Amino acid sequence: MLKIAPLLSALADLTATEAAAAAQETAKALQVAALCHDFPVQPQSALGRGIRAALRLPGAHPVCRLIAEAEAVLPWADSPAASLQPTSLTAIKSIAELLGPDGPIHAADLRFGLFYQAPHSYYPLHAHEAAETYTLLAGFARWRAGDQRLTLIPGDAIHHPPQCPHAMRAGPDGFVAIWRWSGDIGFDSYRMLPDPGQDVP
Repeated sequence: MLKIAPLLSALADLTATEAAAAAQETAKALQVAALCHDFPVQPQSALGRGIRAALRLPGAHPVCRLIAEAEAVLPWADSPAASLQPTSLTAIKSIAELLGPDGPIHAADLRFGLFYQAPHSYYPLHAHEAAETYTLLAGFARWRAGDQRLTLIPGDAIHHPPQCPHAMRAGPDGFVAIWRWSGDIGFDSYRMLPDPGQDVP
């Protein structure tokens, strides 16, 4: 078992910078877990090489060093929504859900974890009932959220209200982010949306 307390504590501090009540609740749960949780060793991710490279990028958030140090115990896997997505997405992204109903840190009504998307890849337009916040940690990404089109770099955050259509195109080195869900965190409402133009440049 590897001590994961430094990473959980740093992620709690980062999450606490978001003012939303659900973010504060998530940060508190992470901070409590940092006092008492160890994670078991996990199988290596199929996208591990890309994740490791992204974490070492110039300008990456300092928490990336702690993510790299905890690599052996992070549960990188396909998203629980994978069965609702095109099979091609399995090859371009991975999540490590750290907190949630089925996560190593149990939370009945919150989800939180890490997200990686491969270089130059496109995650098509989709929506879900959960309110969602991403904070970029490494690399950069071009983002669509409702009518917004923007570029995120390390330290930038974006919030998706429930049912907000969003899509992401990774930069040339891919990107790593944290993500947080609150509200209706089930996957029944997750849906891919018509996106013929893939209009995130």
